Amino acid sequence: MPLRSMTGFARSDGTAAGSRFHWEVRSVNGRGLDVRLRLPPGLEALEAGAREALASAVSRGNVSATLTVDIGTGGGEVRINERVLATMIAAVERMAGRDFFDRARPDGVLALRGVIESSDSASADSETMKAELMSGLAVAIEGLRAARRMEGERLEGALAALVATIETLVGRIAEVPARQPETVRLRLAEQVQRLMGTGAPLDPERLHHEAVLIATRADVEEEIKRLGAHIAAARALLADAAPTGRRLDFLAQEFNREANTICSKSIDIEMTRLGLELKVAIDQVREQVQNIE
Repeated sequence: MPLRSMTGFARSDGTAAGSRFHWEVRSVNGRGLDVRLRLPPGLEALEAGAREALASAVSRGNVSATLTVDIGTGGGEVRINERVLATMIAAVERMAGRDFFDRARPDGVLALRGVIESSDSASADSETMKAELMSGLAVAIEGLRAARRMEGERLEGALAALVATIETLVGRIAEVPARQPETVRLRLAEQVQRLMGTGAPLDPERLHHEAVLIATRADVEEEIKRLGAHIAAARALLADAAPTGRRLDFLAQEFNREANTICSKSIDIEMTRLGLELKVAIDQVREQVQNIE
């Protein structure tokens, strides 16, 4: 199964109880899972179910879901709520004798909230409408998952290429001639004679002993072996079906630690150059894995 990115966007449209609705769901990278919902007034009851649906679909990322409902676009019937109207008229009659109050006009009373209803608005809070809205959310979530998988496939290809680059650089570091004790001995002899300014012979045994000590301190064999193990682990994680973003992030830190040690131990320009190239490739890995679920 390919990697999944934390970046994606999806939209679904539909009709619920005669009203048009639109879900927009988007996600970006985040350390954990943060779900934010924007629901129209009167549909707050959807929040718990919507959060649960989103949390079961994705494990990491900042996810936002917005629902828009256009009430009344389905052409439903208009009716007068007689109970609300009677309450409003009674209130008007009680206040009619007061000096500061002008008698209400019929159009003003009918314009009061709740007096006139459409069949669409009356059903906006129905179980049927809620079920249809949640079904629309499920479609949007599946679209989001598809977008995250598509972006994840691109990230997987980029990471596989970077891991191959790291493997090549580690192999070249392992073959640097300057790592051999004999090479270190010859370089040390040249440096000592240049400092002494004489052609006096040096004790070969002593010189070899010092060269071995320097080569031992500068040895990066353990770092090369650990990098080899990290490369194998990275490829295994890229093939893992489970979310691997956190583990890849930790592994990238381990890669960087070994590269830093190689650069600090380097006694050769070529090894330093290769170590810096290795650090650049590892930094690119760390950038990419920040967006993996």
